[in-house]
Amino acid sequence: QVQLVESGGGLVQPGGSLRLSCVASGSIFSIYTMGWYRQTPGKQRELVATITNTGSTNYADSVKGRFTISRDNAKNTVYLQMNSLNPEDTDVYYCKANVRTVSGYSQGYWGQGTQVTVSS
Repeated sequence: QVQLVESGGGLVQPGGSLRLSCVASGSIFSIYTMGWYRQTPGKQRELVATITNTGSTNYADSVKGRFTISRDNAKNTVYLQMNSLNPEDTDVYYCKANVRTVSGYSQGYWGQGTQVTVSS
């Protein structure tokens, strides 16, 4: 079993910054792509940013130049530094990791989500 736990969400004023963290634990053999997604209730979950195990990154157009994704492979952790936040960034943010378990199975795992609210 694999667990992902996010932290770092909260309330921030427009123009402010937040840093999200997501730690993966459990029966992990290796982690391939890790990423952040966000979802507004009633809408489809959308990609924010992803990073491969070799450091290649991909961003949604709406966050390019404002958000930075990074990871610490030794700690099975992925981060999302969010700068210049605006109210449109308000959402529940979810971490996802594509994991190969020690049993040899590969699948995607999701965290429970962390709320980010941008408001004055």
